Amino acid sequence: MDYSKAEIWLIIVVLGIGTFFLRYSFLGLIGNRALPEWALRYLRYTPVAVLPGLVAPLVLWPSATQGEIDPARLIAAGATVLVGIVTRNTLAAILGGLGALYLGLWLIG
Repeated sequence: MDYSKAEIWLIIVVLGIGTFFLRYSFLGLIGNRALPEWALRYLRYTPVAVLPGLVAPLVLWPSATQGEIDPARLIAAGATVLVGIVTRNTLAAILGGLGALYLGLWLIG
C-alpha cells in the first residue's frame, strides 16, 4: 500500500499523541501519589516480563537466518538463563549469553 507523505506524517503525529497520553495517564496523573501495595507488587515483575518478550523472537525466529532456528542463538539463550539463575546477576547473565553467542557462532559458523 502506498501512503502519501501527508498520510505518513499524520500517522506519526497521531501515534505520538496516543503514546504521550498513555504515558501521561500513568505518570502525570498518579505519578506524585503512593501506589497501593498490590500495584507495586505487580509492577516489580514488569522488567522480568518485558525482557523475554523482546528477546524470544530474536532467539526463535532470528532475522539473521531468515527465520530459521539457529543453534548458536539457542545455546546463547540457554547460557544466559543458566548464568542468570546461578549468579542472580543481570549483567553477568547478559555477558554470559553474549560470550556464548560469539563462541557458538565461531564454532558452528
